[in-house]
Amino acid sequence: MPEPFDLDAAIRKIPHHPKPGILFYDLMPLFADATAFEAVVQRISEWATERQIDAVLGAEARGFIVGGAVANRLGVGFLTARKPGKLPGRTISQEYELEYGTDSLEVHEDAITPGMRVLVHDDLLATGGTARATCEMVERLGGVVAGVAVVVELTFLPGRERLAAYDVLSLVSYDSEAVPGR
Repeated sequence: MPEPFDLDAAIRKIPHHPKPGILFYDLMPLFADATAFEAVVQRISEWATERQIDAVLGAEARGFIVGGAVANRLGVGFLTARKPGKLPGRTISQEYELEYGTDSLEVHEDAITPGMRVLVHDDLLATGGTARATCEMVERLGGVVAGVAVVVELTFLPGRERLAAYDVLSLVSYDSEAVPGR
């Protein structure tokens, strides 16, 4: 396992993006740092191991980055929850609310089989809309949400409350939109 790594230091904070009043937590510098990326994959993989998962379901698009690496590390399949129209074949969809709007995701209707234990992964937990919609699709297809893993959690927003029925792991938490260290 890599040495403890200050993940917060590798996350760039961008005020007023994508619109005024929003503080964007940019994980791309963290993903670009091999040591930080390894620490994230290792921590989530260790947590997921005890949940005996059959697959990781990553939410578009940043959920694909760590989700795919975790699935590979655990030797399980990787599934995608994508924006409408991106997946070929038959899908189910789920609409959800974001911190600053609404959106929807789709999953192939044959991606998840009854009883399959699925780890839902996204980069960030804010209002919980994306993760909740993804969990609901897993359950609609007969799967079991074995856990929800995120890199960043914004604890001042109701995301964890919306996921109260699920076991949630977050690696870095922020309790306000103030830029730390400024």
